[in-house]
Amino acid sequence: MDRSGFSRRPDSFDGLGYRGEGLGYRGEGLGYRGDPLLRIGPRERAGWEAPQPGQVPAEHLSRFAGFGIGLVSLFTENVLAHPCIVFRRQCQVNYHARCYHLSPFSAVVVMYSITKAQGLKALWKGLGSTFIVHGITLGAEGVISELTPLPRELPHRWSLKQLAGHLLLKGLTAMVALPFYCASLIETVQSEIVRDEASSGLLDCLREGVTRLLGVGAPHSLRLLPLRWLLLPAALHGVLRYVITSCVQRGALWLQQRGGRQRGGGTETPPDLLDSYFPELLAGCAGALVADVLLFPLETALHRLSLQGTRTIIDSTDGSGGNGPLVLPVNTQYDGVSDCLLAVRRREGPAGFYRGVGALAAQYALQGALLGGARALLRVLLLEGGRGAA
Repeated sequence: MDRSGFSRRPDSFDGLGYRGEGLGYRGEGLGYRGDPLLRIGPRERAGWEAPQPGQVPAEHLSRFAGFGIGLVSLFTENVLAHPCIVFRRQCQVNYHARCYHLSPFSAVVVMYSITKAQGLKALWKGLGSTFIVHGITLGAEGVISELTPLPRELPHRWSLKQLAGHLLLKGLTAMVALPFYCASLIETVQSEIVRDEASSGLLDCLREGVTRLLGVGAPHSLRLLPLRWLLLPAALHGVLRYVITSCVQRGALWLQQRGGRQRGGGTETPPDLLDSYFPELLAGCAGALVADVLLFPLETALHRLSLQGTRTIIDSTDGSGGNGPLVLPVNTQYDGVSDCLLAVRRREGPAGFYRGVGALAAQYALQGALLGGARALLRVLLLEGGRGAA
């Protein structure tokens, strides 16, 4: 029985924001998830004529198109979208805020005011630590898969045992990366106003992660939760995000392929080769978006519990228009995930679970717009290249 409903590619840890998680890319990944450059076979090139002397082969144009779109996706997901991730996390942990930023418009306005007051670095903080967490996640997944029989990738025809082992690997990877993700989370939400530039460095994420793991170093508040209390929720979030993203991505690709067959074929032209790359990226983006929205309440609880007791000072997310403070302390007293979820529901209402979801919408809108722009630009370049070669 063909059970290829799950993606065989490793997802990013943005499940906790990793996206990436990205989790996630989205999360969720650190590169072009489709690896289409490795799947160009004779059957796909059967309709192409041999290139004339001096003419650029269609395969080379196809590789150029796939590389260009993949590069834009990588840069957008991990660099350009970082300010949206920073502001989203600040909204999630700021239970004082009057504005929940459920709309991307209010989120963009406050992001602009924070940048105007503190400079561009205010929303680009913690970028280096997110790449460190990406690397730790991918490295841990590779090491665990080599030392254990847990499969890193699922074969085309997989069994339930293989699927269970694959998902167990994702959960263990999330647990290994958790202390370093907590350190990266602090770096991304800590206000630049109180940050000590002299004592901060690129490798602080590693040092703070080891400190959190071993429970040594500078003393924290008594409200700091033991890391073992967060292991199971973090693993659950990572596995659920991976499953949802994979299922939605697979379903979106199936619908696109079915629609393409219904519209009919005809002889393809070189610019149409973009359609072999763009749909997979778009499907992955859609899968990560659905997973992030569905798991947003759990991610909010995890972020609040990860920061509890760390004496972190964050920016005010209500903007600078009023007389309120510019920075706020994170002082929570949750006893666990269930207590956090119940407290948010009781004190902030159902909308409290989705504080900062407007920044998430802005993040995926930016990513989709840049991917669409890159696709249109590459189509024009390929057309011009084809005409020049002719």
